[in-house]
Amino acid sequence: MTTLVNGASPETVEMMKATSNGVFQGESPLDFALPLVILQICLVVAVTRSLAFFLRPMRQPRVVAEIIGGILLGPSALGRITAYKNSLFPAKSLTVLDTLANLGLLLFLFLVGLEIDLKSLRRTSRKAISIAAAGTLLPFAMGVVTSFAFPEVSSSSSGDNNSRVPFIIFMGVALSLTAFGVLARILAELKLLTTDLGRISMSAAAVNDVSAWILLALAISLSGDRSSLLVPLWVLLSGIAFVIACFLIAPRIFELISRRCHEGERIDEKYVCLALCAVLFAGFATDAIGIHAIFGAFVVGVLFPKGRFADAIAEKIEDVVMGLLLPLYFVMSGLKTDVTTIHGLKSWGRLALVIVTACFGKIVGTVSAALLSKVGFRDSLVLGVLMNTRGLVELIVLNIGKDRKVLSDQTFAIMVLMAIFTTFITTPLVMAFYKPSETTQTLDSDSYKNRKRRRKIESDEEEEEQTHQLKVLICLQSVKDINPMVKLIEASRGRNETRESFCVYVMHLTQLSERPSSIRMVQRARRNGLTFWNKKRDNVVVAFEASCNLRNVSVRSVTAISPLLTIHEDICSSADSKHAAFVILPFHRRWRSLEQEFETVRSEFQGINKRVLENSPCSVGILVDRGGLSDIHSEVASSSFSLSVNVLFFGGGDDREALAYGLRMAEHPGAKLTIVVISGPEISKLDILEVQETSPSLLDERFLAAIKNTGAISTRFEERIVKSTEEVVKIIQEFCECDILLVGKSAERPFVSKLPVMDYPELGPVGNLILMSTSVSVLVVQQYTTRNPSVVGSVSVVMVETP
Repeated sequence: MTTLVNGASPETVEMMKATSNGVFQGESPLDFALPLVILQICLVVAVTRSLAFFLRPMRQPRVVAEIIGGILLGPSALGRITAYKNSLFPAKSLTVLDTLANLGLLLFLFLVGLEIDLKSLRRTSRKAISIAAAGTLLPFAMGVVTSFAFPEVSSSSSGDNNSRVPFIIFMGVALSLTAFGVLARILAELKLLTTDLGRISMSAAAVNDVSAWILLALAISLSGDRSSLLVPLWVLLSGIAFVIACFLIAPRIFELISRRCHEGERIDEKYVCLALCAVLFAGFATDAIGIHAIFGAFVVGVLFPKGRFADAIAEKIEDVVMGLLLPLYFVMSGLKTDVTTIHGLKSWGRLALVIVTACFGKIVGTVSAALLSKVGFRDSLVLGVLMNTRGLVELIVLNIGKDRKVLSDQTFAIMVLMAIFTTFITTPLVMAFYKPSETTQTLDSDSYKNRKRRRKIESDEEEEEQTHQLKVLICLQSVKDINPMVKLIEASRGRNETRESFCVYVMHLTQLSERPSSIRMVQRARRNGLTFWNKKRDNVVVAFEASCNLRNVSVRSVTAISPLLTIHEDICSSADSKHAAFVILPFHRRWRSLEQEFETVRSEFQGINKRVLENSPCSVGILVDRGGLSDIHSEVASSSFSLSVNVLFFGGGDDREALAYGLRMAEHPGAKLTIVVISGPEISKLDILEVQETSPSLLDERFLAAIKNTGAISTRFEERIVKSTEEVVKIIQEFCECDILLVGKSAERPFVSKLPVMDYPELGPVGNLILMSTSVSVLVVQQYTTRNPSVVGSVSVVMVETP
């Protein structure tokens, strides 16, 4: 059986030269290996990323787009065009492309190994093990039975058992797989990871993954020289010896290197190089044994000590692997997939049979074991659908089978289509079957609003008997947000003398992606269940803790891992569960001091800020730093700390909240507060006596009167009456000589509401005006009201929190 790639056999074509002399000397770049492979990589990335963009509304994992993209570039679609095939994917270029693809796969399997924690695997519950066993054995058995419907078995002579056995095992393994990484991505996308359902499915998938790799190693050893039983036996025994040697030697070497990499210091390049060389050598060893190079890399990844050293290596290579090299493996799979080979009633019948048996075996086996473990029927059904997820691991098995000439072109195409179908239906079926409102307690709006807790900084009479502890949730987008936030926290602690009176939660906003590092962070949350506590920390959290040396402030670090479209739910849910009274978000644009202009970090963060303002269970502030808070040359907790704060008070709930926060900052010995009360001619003091008790104007007057009666030493009052927006601009420019301005978001005065909102509605009219007419840092505050809708209680938050 000859393996055809894009319609040609690589063994029969000549190799290409590496580089050309250029088009001006009459040479086409497409006739040389390097320029052609560059063009191929760019084409593959463009096609797969475009498909991922179009499939995003259906919440499909990127692996679906990459598999489909590979098929479209292959002989099933574009590859049928002769000019396209001979120009962009000629047979003589496929050796180079296949080598790069397998190198990317080898490094990716190393990253996958880093995701698997053997200690956590040993702690897997009996329930998860029984579910994994049933979800593996039943589909494996059905795969064995299904294999007899294929010509590789049915048409073989009765004495050709050596050809049948590898095919039967490959079919069993292909139908019993669960894609661990893809499952983690889907669970996190649907916010099921920290539920009981998510924990069980992830634990079962990890057990399934390990058992599937063992079975695949057995299948590969049997698919070698089929004329002698001794060769497969030697391959199998050598593979076992390699694994044992790695278990005895590798952990000690890596632990020795890991101890030399001290916390907070940059990891030396020689250690990273040594680790990667070990991965490549392990791949060479297993390839020499006759298994596959990816097994050696996978074993090294599993045995690699989990922690800062592993995270640093993954961070250095995963972008190149995931972004450039791994998509090449999908296109190589696509070049081997020819859907047109599936023709005739028998062929399409085999495709339907494989899909039905794959889904039936996985779902029925998992559901049966889950029901016996006393899991509810609906949850058991969802668990079965989740365990039916397939992806890259499925393609690896199929490609190895194709390269070993175990699977024919038609069987390979049938199995690839099965993998796409089963992965594609997972998310829609889970969303259809899983009803969180029926399995978890969801807070309705009335009970949510009536719960007694502090939701804002300004005190109400009904809150006097409640705790006076102020809890603040601060969100970070990157390391550059740390300095201004640390200085703001120090000023906000006021004059408190105990840690119990001020508590700060610091949340690093991390986008959920296909990167293994993202999945590893997700696993940390999964291993710790619904409480989200863990000692693992990401780089931003470590940097924050290194910068944060605050007195009498209780600080807890949190990492939220979600798609950016829904990460506001994590912020709101965390603020609610921690009883935070104030959430502080960084502005989505960062100030560049040298150029004196803003740069956009990520435009998606503007949408996050807007959605938090709409759904927050407490007051919210958006911090726009213009350099006044970033320059910290000494420890913020030292006696030299100083901060000048100006509050522009126009009136209304948001302004009262901003002023209340400013008053707390004024309690700090190093802070100086100036309150600028700006009023218009439309409301005179005589008119105030005639308004209702609950009117905003009267509330403002009482609030200001109470502040004046306290007579704070570090507080200065200024009052201004304005008649036009031009006068407002002049007053703002007059009082912008400070470290930070505090203003409210809403406009409850006519002369304020006439101000243009411009490009940043989340900052309100005054915030926009300050941003456009001054260079001072500003904190824009929105006070919590019961009129605000809330998403709290309807989601499960994927977080990793550090004590």
